[in-house]
Formats: sequence, C-alpha cells, structure tokens
Amino acid sequence: MTTTPFRIGVLGTHSTGKTTLVQRIEMELRGQGVTVGRTRSFGRRVAEIGLPKMQRHTETSTEWIIATAIANEIELGIGAEVVLADRAVHDALAYYTAALEYRGEPTDSDAVEGLRILVTTQTPKYDLFIATRLDPEMPVDKEHSYDPRYRALVDQHVHRLLAEDQMDHLVVGSGTDEQYLAVQTAVRMTLKAVGA
Repeated sequence: MTTTPFRIGVLGTHSTGKTTLVQRIEMELRGQGVTVGRTRSFGRRVAEIGLPKMQRHTETSTEWIIATAIANEIELGIGAEVVLADRAVHDALAYYTAALEYRGEPTDSDAVEGLRILVTTQTPKYDLFIATRLDPEMPVDKEHSYDPRYRALVDQHVHRLLAEDQMDHLVVGSGTDEQYLAVQTAVRMTLKAVGA
C-alpha cells in the first residue's frame, strides 16, 4: 500500500473505555471491507524492560513509549488503510506530566518541552483524535489497583494538552449514546477518506 493511511488517535486516562471504543471502530470498519491496523498496549513491554510507569513515569520511559508508538503506527500504516492508535502518542506526555504533578515536581522543565516538541511533530499525522472523559462514578475493574488521584490527574492533563495545542477532537464520556456517536462519527469520516 502506498497511500497514507487514515489515522485515528484515541487518548484518555486509564479505564475510561479507550480500548473498547477502538475495538468497536475496528469491527465496524472491517465490516465495511476496510483494512485496519490497530496498536496494542506497551504496558507489558515497559514492565519487561524495567521502565517505570504510571505515577513513576520518567523522561526516559515517556520518550521510549512515544518513540515505540511512532514506529508501531508507521509499521501498521504500511499495509492498512486505517491506523487505530489505542493511545495516541500525546497520551504518554499527559501521563508523564500528570506523574510529575502527582510527585510535586515541575511540569515546565526542558525535558517536558523536548517531549512536547517530539509529540507535536506527530499531530498532523492524525486525522481524528478521540479523547475519553473520566467518569469517577464508573466502577473500575477490581483487578486494577489504580490510584484515583493519579487517574484524575491524567484525565486533566490529557484534556489540558488537547486544549493548549488547540487540537480538534471528539470528547467521549462513558454513556452508551456518546460511545455510539463517537464510533459512528469515526466510521463515517474514515469511509469518506478512504473512499469505501
């Protein structure tokens, strides 16, 4: 495939329905005969190589996640009409700045600015951003021991980053109607772009 794929980036704090949303978009597109490449989580790989994550994110772990996500999206785009990024690269920056705030460290350092520049180079490559919104009333899977304060900080940092960089995006809450509308919007835009 030689054409540039339509790229959808999904971001948001943990356990807000990102993966479910991406799976539903993928299923709808595949049902229309569209070839789809979908990224997977790097959480297990991060743990395997010993990089810190969540509240312990560092400049190094964040840069690794961003660089790996960029490479993964490029690779998937070679053979797909659509790339679904389950965690757009911007997500990693939001997780890092949320971790810094959580730990009481400055979020306006040269390290943050360097990562922000790296992330910003990728913004034009996405055709659609979808950001989930935290609903604190929604229960979290009991197997996860998420820190509620950090989870809320990530949500704030995701939406702050989108606003500061003036990135057009859909905001999706946990409601069934909102989820359905986001899926339909993403599918409609994609089908129009790929001519399906």
